[in-house]
Amino acid sequence: MSVPCERARRRFPAGGPSFDLVAAKTLAPLVRPGTVRRSSLIDRLARGDPHPVVSVVAPAGYGKTTLLSQWAEHSSQAFAWVSVDGADNDPKVLLTYIAEALDAIEPISERVFDALASPRSSVPRSVVPRLGSALASMTSPVTLVLDDVHMLHNSECRAAVSVLADHVGGGSRLALAGRDQPLLQVSRLRAEGRILEIGPGELSLTREQAASLLRFAGVVLGADEVTALYQRTEGWPAGLYLAALYLREGGLPPGAAVSFGGDDRLVSEYLKSEFLARLPRGEREFLTRTAVLGQMCGPLCDAVLELPGSAATLDHLARSNLLLVPLDRQGQWYRYHHLFRDMLRAELERSEPGLMPVLRRRAAAWYLRSGLPERALEYSIEAGDVDAAAGLVQQLVVPAWWRSRVSTIQRWLGWLEERGAIEGHPMIAAAASLLAALTGRPAEAERWAGVVDRWEQESADRAPDPSTEAWAALLRAVLCRHGARQMRADADEAVWRLAAENIVAPVAQLMQGIARVLCGDLEAADMFLEDAASGAEEAGAHETRATALSYWSLLAMTDGDWDRAAALANQAGTALRRAGIEDGWATPMVCAMQARAALHRGDVPAARRELIRAQRLRPVLTYAAPHLAVQARIELARAHLALTDLAGDRTLMREIDGLLKRRPGLGTLIGEAEALRGRLAKERGSIIPGASALTAAELRLLPMLSTHLQVHEIAAELVLSPHTVKSRMKSVYRKLDATTRHQAVTRARDLGLLEE
Repeated sequence: MSVPCERARRRFPAGGPSFDLVAAKTLAPLVRPGTVRRSSLIDRLARGDPHPVVSVVAPAGYGKTTLLSQWAEHSSQAFAWVSVDGADNDPKVLLTYIAEALDAIEPISERVFDALASPRSSVPRSVVPRLGSALASMTSPVTLVLDDVHMLHNSECRAAVSVLADHVGGGSRLALAGRDQPLLQVSRLRAEGRILEIGPGELSLTREQAASLLRFAGVVLGADEVTALYQRTEGWPAGLYLAALYLREGGLPPGAAVSFGGDDRLVSEYLKSEFLARLPRGEREFLTRTAVLGQMCGPLCDAVLELPGSAATLDHLARSNLLLVPLDRQGQWYRYHHLFRDMLRAELERSEPGLMPVLRRRAAAWYLRSGLPERALEYSIEAGDVDAAAGLVQQLVVPAWWRSRVSTIQRWLGWLEERGAIEGHPMIAAAASLLAALTGRPAEAERWAGVVDRWEQESADRAPDPSTEAWAALLRAVLCRHGARQMRADADEAVWRLAAENIVAPVAQLMQGIARVLCGDLEAADMFLEDAASGAEEAGAHETRATALSYWSLLAMTDGDWDRAAALANQAGTALRRAGIEDGWATPMVCAMQARAALHRGDVPAARRELIRAQRLRPVLTYAAPHLAVQARIELARAHLALTDLAGDRTLMREIDGLLKRRPGLGTLIGEAEALRGRLAKERGSIIPGASALTAAELRLLPMLSTHLQVHEIAAELVLSPHTVKSRMKSVYRKLDATTRHQAVTRARDLGLLEE
């Protein structure tokens, strides 16, 4: 089975990460006996050249992984290794593996693991700066290897790796191996002399190395035949090795070795017509059928093939065939060489069409029985098993959200949506909408809510589904699309429906309390907020508890009980700190109440610190949770007004007006906004836009400026036009008194809007 890293259980708060860490991914692959030693390249890498970044780029079969493994084996320097795969296209997942690999070499700051474990920590704003600082501050030089980086297509992952490259120093190295150009600004690194590049030309074997490979494979050829084969394959290591297998298995008439070509098509034809055809049927079927697996162990292969004895077969293949790669030191887990695996899969599709999905469903069932539902989900997706995938997504979506794995969730939902599966699974749509609403993605929240609306409208024609009906009621309360009174009714319905299904969701009680605040029923609100805070504490729903305490603090301020208000505000802040939550939907409201309490006791520096923290997270609060978005901004505006920060106040007021235009039925907030608008209109003084005047849209852009993403890439990430991004960048520069992107980032870090 995939083994979660022991260190992860020790270092991560709250029991570890929310996915199964595969220990083999952080181990350098073993160097197999008989592998051609790349002495000249290893010497070049080990000379201590002043290149902190190493790029190894070549097509499949050129020995990129082998070279780096040999370097690691013969180096006195410590190596941290991560083998990248498709599931790492989520920044929290990728960076967790990098943190684990580095931590195995030398314990790194707990703050890195706090940020990784925090449900709402921002990757560019918190995780990457902390991990980069940890890499830069290693007491002894380390080489961090990211193998198969061509598998990374997520822009946030690519940006994170690019930023990490700038934190390599003190004799450490970052080595990237893949089939495509690395995820870096290579031209800049070349100009700075910071990158060592190794390509197919350097990785191609010499004639002498080719002869050595053939001899170890047990193939005896004359000098002329070796030369001819070497010329035909152009030193391509995989081509030479496959040719050796071909010759070893069946032998050829004299002189026939020269007929072997080393390109992918000819090698594939060779595998189909010659190599596999010469194998016993059982061995051939084992190879092609297990090629559907990314990683293999005996019990998994037994389940997929529905035959016993796979462990012995894997052991035999590992001893006789370099194309089976061991993944651990115990001889339990293996994978095929990527090129070999792809060719075996193509042969399986040709020889046994339709079998691949069956085999993958068996793999999914094995992983599910083994207590690894996320791996089961990935195989269900590969098998095209929509119903099984939907059931697993419904099980996994909330735990994944608690670790802020937004990219992974979006990939799951996108796959289901493309197949029309979410319409038939309204529970998934309700969860997706709630998650989007509380992570600052209002358009997405509305889209998924539409699926739930259509399901509810068909109530006469569908079977009862009490659990989904409960979540649908909670979703309506959170979105508050039909005013405060309807929100109160929806929240009350959600509470009793959830209780009937024994579902613990303290956020429903929170919505009851907020709805009563909006309706002006403060006495009832006080009771519901107390219940929400207590229930959230028992359930470990830290943001819900912090938000309930913040609203409770607000009620105390309204009553003029500032001592109680300050105590409740402090409890709210403590709830977030103890949970390691820094960047989330509760933060702006918590900070607003702490800032107001600080101003009341005359502690202006503390108030300004809280306002900066709130400003960083303000973009998370949108019209998808309008009650909280407007209330938090009103409280922040009151604090800015007390500091006579008119520019910041007016920015907040414009955002409040925009939110009320979208959600006009927010009860008492309408009057509060009108009163605030009147007070602001009476203020006189110079209004020079500064950092406090950054809009939510500009604050959303700011972390992207600290990456190496170019304008068109930032535009794609934010779903904006490049022109809009450029316009917002100019506005950010003006407000931060900067003229360049670097100056803007530096200034934002000095102010606390970005982490160091």
